[in-house]
Amino acid sequence: MCGITGWLFFDRDMRQHRKELENMTDTLRFRGPDDQQTYLADHIGFGHTRLIIIDPEGGRQPMAEHINGRRFVIVYNGELYNTEEVRQELKTRGHSFSSHSDTSVVLHAYAEWGQSCVDRLNGIFAFAVWDETDETLFLVRDRMGVKPLFYTETKSGLIFGSEIKALLAHPEVEGAVDEQGLLELFSLGPSRTPGCGVYKNIHEVKPAHTAAISREGIKTTRYWNVRSLPHSDSIEDTAEAVRHYLHQAAVKQLVSDKPISTFLSGGLDSSALTAFAAKHHKEALRTFSIDYEDNDKYFKADMFQPDSDSYYINQMTTDFGTAHHYEVLPVDTLAEKLEEAVYARDLPGMADIDSSLLWFCGRIKKHASVSLSGECADEIFGGYPWFYKQELLDREGFPWMDSLHERQSLLHPDWRKKLDLKEYAYQRYKETIEAAPLSGEENSVEKAHKEMSWLNMQWFMQTLLERKDRMSMRTGLEVRVPFADHELVQYVWNIPSDWKRLGDTEKGILRRALEPVLPKDVLYRRKNPYPKTHHPRYTEIVTSMLRDVLHDKNAPLHELMDPEQLKELISGNSSISRPWFGQLMKGPQLLAYFYQVNKWLETYDIKIK
Repeated sequence: MCGITGWLFFDRDMRQHRKELENMTDTLRFRGPDDQQTYLADHIGFGHTRLIIIDPEGGRQPMAEHINGRRFVIVYNGELYNTEEVRQELKTRGHSFSSHSDTSVVLHAYAEWGQSCVDRLNGIFAFAVWDETDETLFLVRDRMGVKPLFYTETKSGLIFGSEIKALLAHPEVEGAVDEQGLLELFSLGPSRTPGCGVYKNIHEVKPAHTAAISREGIKTTRYWNVRSLPHSDSIEDTAEAVRHYLHQAAVKQLVSDKPISTFLSGGLDSSALTAFAAKHHKEALRTFSIDYEDNDKYFKADMFQPDSDSYYINQMTTDFGTAHHYEVLPVDTLAEKLEEAVYARDLPGMADIDSSLLWFCGRIKKHASVSLSGECADEIFGGYPWFYKQELLDREGFPWMDSLHERQSLLHPDWRKKLDLKEYAYQRYKETIEAAPLSGEENSVEKAHKEMSWLNMQWFMQTLLERKDRMSMRTGLEVRVPFADHELVQYVWNIPSDWKRLGDTEKGILRRALEPVLPKDVLYRRKNPYPKTHHPRYTEIVTSMLRDVLHDKNAPLHELMDPEQLKELISGNSSISRPWFGQLMKGPQLLAYFYQVNKWLETYDIKIK
């Protein structure tokens, strides 16, 4: 994986702006710690930072080639999982290759098929191609939105980058937020409306979309979507097909010239990937799990976290002979990493759910450069409570966000009058539901289920993918997500909803598919979310951090939030008991979140407009 950035301005020679482009590129050095290069020409400047996984010499970027009498330049972030198939097809069409990098294959694919090249690519990617002859810049993002790509238009042209920080490094891009940005932050955060960058005039290429920029302007196009079709396979054939698609995706994603590993929590999703990877790995597969200081002493089971992970991890490591690493995070370090997590996202995020992952990825990076992770399984197979609990299905609006009243009450009185958080959230929800790709033949149950699946794919899944990308790439770790394979996603989309709850169990059809693969205890373990600390010292630390913010009269948080409400939150007298987002952001996580909001406003010198 890598970091990419660029600047297109038709009225200027970019060769005169090397310093600005180098500054933009330098912000992405964490994403690509192994190499850093720029390319400048008449109207275009590209920057690239590289994390070397495959073909150290042949994959250097920006990559420029003359193909069939035309000159093309590419900056590419991602991994192509069908590189050899596409390469062989291109060879039959007269193309030749001097390296085995996937970047060269993508560039030649564009030269051969133009903008429709994306239809042939299977992988996770965001890239930009400059067609010198046509003077067209082509931006692309993968189907599921695993890899990020932001852009903004200024009076000096179009600027793009893997992360918002690359755009903010340009002298004409200001770190400003208007009322819509505040609505995004406080009504929807840490999620974002697809395509919205929260900052004023900053946008994101949506998943499965392209953007072509020429002298005539920008044209965006959706190039892929799930299709609603009749499902004719039997239950057993469906289970076999799911196992085939997942196995195929996991094995394809093991390609690497560097050490590979898996996240292993002992849950269904990470265990399935570990099982497939271990059987195809020549040596003992490295696996990693995270826990917190003294969690064995302070852990408290609840409806969201019914048990701890260790028993199930031990069973997996024994059965599959993995070289397992138990990483235990000190609570002081967890709090310290909150600030860096803001820099990784360029926004307030998921508090210690982010900072713990940031630390964890750094620990994995000491032993491996690539890791497989189980993200997207719950969104694709319907694993969350809001897929099957009727009271959540009947709720108007995003089912993972039952905190809009509390969110409104925490705003500064002036903003409380200006911002209608509930209405904004409902409109975004309604727009998404109306865009669900239904066939029109679904009965009421299947219609509701597909709408919920679509909602999760567009929102909840994107939030978790963003978290995984930013925290992992901050440490130079490449994380791959086989459950986001678009062929698997397309197949599962049409599986009947009651089969996904086969045996009255969440992700029932996936469990049936994995019966020949996993130990029974792991296979039927009840879903557990990402672990969190239960240590009382962490609550003390983040309480003190937020209290210090409130004591600082110049803290920018005072401008947006009601200090009296935050004081009640700190004292423990607040009536807020619902998670801010999802199933985990409450209590100390909420205190840490507001600390992050202030740190973001302060560090990025955010202007409210």
